[in-house]
Amino acid sequence: MNLPFVDRVRIFVKGGKGGDGAVAFLREKYRPKGGPAGGDGGKGGDVVLVATSSKQTLIDFKYKRHFRAEKGQHGKGKNQKGKDGEDLIIYVPVGTVVIDEETGKVLCDLVSEGQQCVVAKGGKGGRGNAHFATPTDQAPRYSEKGEEGEERWVILELKLIADVGLVGLPNAGKSTLLSKLTHASPKIGDYPFTTTHPHLGVLELDDERRLVFADIPGLIENAHKGAGMGHEFLRHIERTRVIAHLVDVSDLAVEDPIKAYKIVRRELENYSHSLAQKPEVVLLTKVDAMSDSSRAEALEKYLAQEGTEYLRISAISGQGLDRLKELLWKMVKEAGNES
Repeated sequence: MNLPFVDRVRIFVKGGKGGDGAVAFLREKYRPKGGPAGGDGGKGGDVVLVATSSKQTLIDFKYKRHFRAEKGQHGKGKNQKGKDGEDLIIYVPVGTVVIDEETGKVLCDLVSEGQQCVVAKGGKGGRGNAHFATPTDQAPRYSEKGEEGEERWVILELKLIADVGLVGLPNAGKSTLLSKLTHASPKIGDYPFTTTHPHLGVLELDDERRLVFADIPGLIENAHKGAGMGHEFLRHIERTRVIAHLVDVSDLAVEDPIKAYKIVRRELENYSHSLAQKPEVVLLTKVDAMSDSSRAEALEKYLAQEGTEYLRISAISGQGLDRLKELLWKMVKEAGNES
């Protein structure tokens, strides 16, 4: 069963309260004046996020939003320390960014398997009365209370990690290309916003070479301002090494190819300067359904003037796909060497 794709959630986290220190005195047969012996309270548990590749979405947090770690136990007599509270371990997908809602500060960016981040520390345990004995007060009848644990609302944002990000206007052919290159099965159809959430796919070139693709939902003009699906999905190509920009050059293309290319480029640049600077190859798609090559040639001339790599392909007929695979591998490898 395919789970709904959820890539941004808001949750409340609270570290466990520290245990109280104890007020106690030794009362042993051979030590009638044993003095204060109250033990310290245990530390409260931390709330810890751990990245795992076994999760692909933040759907687990859609209905459960409050997370509290275990409290520390109170101290006991005979200087016995209370047990520390258990840490609360929360598993999130690799690629999750954790943001403090109040300050907007990024607390951590979990980009590798097993990476951990403490988002709410547990409170310290209170000291028992054994700590407060002095020459003038040898039998203190007070102790410290345990401290409250940290608490905050945090935003979890998932940014997919892929080698190649597929971008383009709706119906540019991203989903079809992804399905042909990889084993992914995105929804495909001839209407806007066929892809309603990002899809990942893996291309195995051979035993030692593989590329991870992210199919990003179709962008439209002013997407960076929230139009259409807005910037909800632009974040997913921030981590990709290479951008494959698809432009429909078929007879049925709604937009002029040069205009279509400029619309998406403008959205990338307005969203993030660093995103716009990523290596890019423009894929002139659906050439199998192109009877007149004049519009494609005009786009190629424009791209050549801009110094941008381009390639004609057809996901349906397979034209250009073998060359595309090797080109993307080369671009990703070069991008990795430069970073």
